Amino acid sequence: MYVTRWSSPIADDTAPPDRRRRLLILAICCMSLFIVGLDNTIVNVALPSIQRDIHASVSGLQWIIDAYTVVLAALLMLSGSTADRIGRRRTFQTGLLLFTLGSLLCSLSPSLGWLVAARMVQAVGGSMLNPVAMSIITNTFTDPRERARAIGVWGGVVGISMALGPLLGGTLAASAGWQAIFWINIPVGLIAFALCARFVPESRAPHPRPVDPVGQFLIVVLLAGLTYGIIEAPSAGWGSAQTVGCLAAAALALASLIPYELRRAEPLINPRFFRSAPFAGATVIAICGFASLGGFLFVNTLYLQDVLGHSAFHAGLLTLPMAGMTLVCAPLSGRIVGRAGPRVPLIVAGGAMAASALILTGLTAHTPMWRLMAAYVLFGLGFGMVNAPITNTAVSGMPRAQAGVAAAVASTSRQIGQSLGVAIIGSLVTSAVHGPLRTGFPQASHLGWWVSVGCGSAILALGILTTGRWARQTAARTAERLDHGSIRTADTP
Repeated sequence: MYVTRWSSPIADDTAPPDRRRRLLILAICCMSLFIVGLDNTIVNVALPSIQRDIHASVSGLQWIIDAYTVVLAALLMLSGSTADRIGRRRTFQTGLLLFTLGSLLCSLSPSLGWLVAARMVQAVGGSMLNPVAMSIITNTFTDPRERARAIGVWGGVVGISMALGPLLGGTLAASAGWQAIFWINIPVGLIAFALCARFVPESRAPHPRPVDPVGQFLIVVLLAGLTYGIIEAPSAGWGSAQTVGCLAAAALALASLIPYELRRAEPLINPRFFRSAPFAGATVIAICGFASLGGFLFVNTLYLQDVLGHSAFHAGLLTLPMAGMTLVCAPLSGRIVGRAGPRVPLIVAGGAMAASALILTGLTAHTPMWRLMAAYVLFGLGFGMVNAPITNTAVSGMPRAQAGVAAAVASTSRQIGQSLGVAIIGSLVTSAVHGPLRTGFPQASHLGWWVSVGCGSAILALGILTTGRWARQTAARTAERLDHGSIRTADTP
């Protein structure tokens, strides 16, 4: 996902679009974002149904979620640079077809292995949608104020789609079976493909970044090793050779990635960006916020259905307060960021998410419903507020040529956060269960909720630290270095 100049006015053979067409292009891009964001959360509420149907273990359920988010995170940057090279519309349409095909394969999967593999196909397609759509938007809306509004709509759709996932998933799973949660993507994907072919102009970067196969390989090893080691730790043992080996491979990949990327003229992910406190803070905030979301959805789904005995429909219905608050707060957060900056939304988000998890640290099989509802409302408030400031904080002070790269890292961090949330919180809770899941799960979940309290507290602290004067100064210094050509960009001849 890169912000680059047009290789010709708007595309290879078309004039700049008028306002009506620009809004239509934004709507098409938001359609792709909606189904990708929806798929991050819609699956959670159907997990118990999937578990019963294909006889999956708890770690198998974690893989159904993380096979998607890990692949998505690993390929986002590569897909963005590929689109700059071969054409954004072409890459976007390829992603829509792969995502639609993956959704169909998911609905037809007869076993856990097939379902996980189909989720990975979905993720490959999904990786070509979000970053490429953002590039299309930033190059379609050339006026800075109009672009800011378009990106605000984009950020709001992220929160809305992810909030609607549990409610929609519960309704579909209860009425038509868990396969239906994947059917919904098929018509949306096909419609978006047809509209894209008709209305979205083709464009390429005049000087796309070269492929970085070594950097890409190290990122895959880092994410796969870390996720596999954590998810399989409860069954293999936290001190087993398998777990230690996976975590060591991930650590080695990270230790190799940083110096390697520093030596490249055009790195896949530039470690120098982290000299900007707002950028570094946005990365950690995205990881913490979406780790909390991933853990919340995973643990809460098992609690509502396996402990309290609710159906998928009722479990989805019970999350309506969370979805409703996110629907209200996501666009509100975007407006606040546009007028007053990201500090207030981040403080509210961190405080609300920490308070929500704190309420649930005393969870039992007999927790009153009003207490659950209070936690869900607070979480919806926090998550609705956190998403819009992430991209804004990441690109704060960055030159325009680097803004797309910064936003791409923020998007990658969201997926990494959700993967780690499901892996870490899910594995910690699973390891702590004693006896049958129905009786042992509530007490075991306390550890996971305390991790979520920590994530919310980190967002609160970073929201204050990375939006002040000192942080803005670090962003300005970083931008100055970038502007002086210390780092070549896709905009640099």
